Amino acid sequence: QIRLAESGGGSVQAGKSMKLSCVVSGIIYKDYCVGWFRQAPGKEGEGVANMFTGGGMPVYSDSVKGRFTILQENAQNTFVLQMDSLEPEDTAMYHCAVRVGRNSGSWCSDVIRGSDGYNIWGQGTQVTVSS
Repeated sequence: QIRLAESGGGSVQAGKSMKLSCVVSGIIYKDYCVGWFRQAPGKEGEGVANMFTGGGMPVYSDSVKGRFTILQENAQNTFVLQMDSLEPEDTAMYHCAVRVGRNSGSWCSDVIRGSDGYNIWGQGTQVTVSS
């Protein structure tokens, strides 16, 4: 059974950085799509970054492009969302998610994805940015 566990959330002042981690366990697929999306109270959910472990460039939403970086850490099933120059508008619950299957690579490339289409989501970690 695939499980996702996020960590690294908390409170930070605007302009600072924060690193979120997502550990993927129980996965038997060599290549799959990993993404981060966020949900703030009263707002629609928003995909912020996704990447395909089999290669290709990560994709970012316009709202975080140039400030956030998604990467796979140490060739393990740990995925990081490095968030720099944080803004109060980044305050949200952040979830990592995985999509597996034959078309996960093409699905994951070129387009930022929201929560729909992922097979598994983590419980989330809260990020709060104060001005």
